[in-house]
Amino acid sequence: MPVTTDKLLGELLKRVSRSFYLSLRMLPPGMRAPVSLAYLLARAADTVADTPGRPAAQRLAQLLSWRDQVTGSLPWQPIDAGTPADAGEAALMAALPEALDLLRRQPAADIADIRRVVTTLTDGMCFDLRHFEQGRAGAPVPLQTRAELDRYTYLVAGCVGEFWTDIAMRHRPELQVWSRDEMVAKGVAYGQALQLTNVLRDAAEDLANGRCYLPVELLVWHGLTVADLSDPARRAAARPLLVELSTQALAGYRAGADYVLRIPAGSLRLRLASLWPLMLGLASLELLLAAPGWLDPSRRVKVTRGAVYRMLLRSLPTALSTTALRRWTDAALARTAAACRA
Repeated sequence: MPVTTDKLLGELLKRVSRSFYLSLRMLPPGMRAPVSLAYLLARAADTVADTPGRPAAQRLAQLLSWRDQVTGSLPWQPIDAGTPADAGEAALMAALPEALDLLRRQPAADIADIRRVVTTLTDGMCFDLRHFEQGRAGAPVPLQTRAELDRYTYLVAGCVGEFWTDIAMRHRPELQVWSRDEMVAKGVAYGQALQLTNVLRDAAEDLANGRCYLPVELLVWHGLTVADLSDPARRAAARPLLVELSTQALAGYRAGADYVLRIPAGSLRLRLASLWPLMLGLASLELLLAAPGWLDPSRRVKVTRGAVYRMLLRSLPTALSTTALRRWTDAALARTAAACRA
């Protein structure tokens, strides 16, 4: 039975978008459909990339087929992602024809932006599959340079800041005063900070799966090897590396805070949707820096549900005032900076 647009951008989106669903649903109406649709198309690509029990080459072929269908260079053909364990992902894969049909019915400019961002995100997933194909537990494959890490964080997250900005400026007349290039740069840095936080948070799990996103260039600078990262006796020596990359992420979050503050208080829905990932990202980074045992696979830092609810409750009255919002974001940035110095 075909999936309706309301179900695709409602119930199905909620099942697969996790914590980002709050921001997607808070977006003003003109932005909600294109951004949510782009998320679903990229989420389908991610499901293909993570298909269990399939060789990387097979997943890569399916991923490229899906990318070409999104761009319109290939007609619809079924995508094989196995049988996803997650019921929401399985439902999404079954609804791909409807998702592509909805894409074709968007305004031309939005179609171009959606195709561009999904292509870039898919390129990041393809890089992941190719680069880490030989990685395994006990012998993780690392990135080589800081530039490679920066490129990776752009492909899988920073590009969303550019897409978000273009969609916002097109659909929100009050943002026509923005300098596109300036705001894109801030949005890209913000997205990269979010992904760099994920890299730091998931480092131990990634190492166990044969992937090391912490580049050799930085490891050597800090007197470390890839093997040291999995050695309990060497974990303390990795603290300066955590601080250096956290400081880099913090610079991106400062750009993100400025981005949010440039959104007028009258555009409350967009301001909140842009604010929430910032506050959660800063909270995650602060916890990472404060918690003992970074790189210990038995420890995982996570912002509690209670902390998320408190942030959401505080955000609504605070976001109504640019002065109050600036005080709140400045305080969060200062706490994280202090954690970097501790």
